Order: sequence, then structure tokens, then C-alpha cells
Amino acid sequence: MKLLIASDIHGSAYYCRLLLQRFEEEKAERLLLLGDLLYHGARNPLPREYDTLAVAAMLNGIKDRIACVCGNCDSEVDQMVLEFPIGAEYCIFPVGKRTAFLTHGHKTPACLKKGDILFNGHFHVPALEERENCTYVNCGSVSIPKENSPHSCLVLEDNNLIWKDVETGHPFRTETL
Repeated sequence: MKLLIASDIHGSAYYCRLLLQRFEEEKAERLLLLGDLLYHGARNPLPREYDTLAVAAMLNGIKDRIACVCGNCDSEVDQMVLEFPIGAEYCIFPVGKRTAFLTHGHKTPACLKKGDILFNGHFHVPALEERENCTYVNCGSVSIPKENSPHSCLVLEDNNLIWKDVETGHPFRTETL
């Protein structure tokens, strides 16, 4: 199964449009969104083409192919314009013989054990690191990247991770779980 994982759209119609282009190009079965879909947050600048209703309309157009967890900038009001659930704190799914936990990143599930994979956004920096109790993977940020990282998303197929630049579609990092 091929999945596209992304986080932190923060209401940018421009970067949401590019993300959905990458999703279609990849022919991924699902788009897994790790929160912070519409609001830009008080600590962040307004992202390019900030238009929350346009972002909601684009995402609603593929609602049957989206799984989403709640970010720290998501609210009950956002759920009123989105036609897919956004309220879950985390989602669990199998990756081979391992268990993957998808969260936004501002809260960490306490049930992680050695061998589990934790996918986050929130910090806006692509990452992969082995931790004491899990493998940590951050997909980066679609619209407001930090630490000079590109606008990014992550492709997961089998045990392969490919971080892609949302603007160009080019891979900039590849790893195996």
C-alpha cells in the first residue's frame, strides 16, 4: 500500500493545491494528514494564499481518501467545514510487522514500545531517528517549513520512506524503515 503523509497545511491554498498534485502523481491510496489543516496559528506568519475555505473545499473533494489526526491549531469550528473527521488524537495502522502511530506531535501516545514507528508533523522539520522506545519520523511541513527545510510531504510504500519537495515533486531524502 502506498500512502502520502503530510502535515501543517495551515490554510495555504497554494501549498494544499501542490500537495494534492503530488498525491495524484504518486497514485497513493490514502492521504494521511497529521493536523494543522486550516488555521495558521498565532506563532506562525500567514502562509502563501491563506484561504481556509479553499483548503477545506480541496480536501473535501477527496474526503473518502483521507485519514486525519488533530493538530494543536485544529478546532471544532474547523470540523464544521471539513467533511471528514479531524478530532482523533492519534491513529494506529500496521507497517509490515510493526505498528505505526500517527499523531500531530504536540502530544505523544504513552503506549509506544520498541519497534513502533511514530509519525509526526508539528515541528515542521523532516526527520528520522531511532529513539529508546520507537522510530521517530517527521514528514515536515507542507506550508511553513522550518530550519531551512523544503515544503515537504512523505511517501510511505512498503518499508520505504521518501520525503518529497511539495513544490517540485522531487525527492530530497530516502530511508528504509
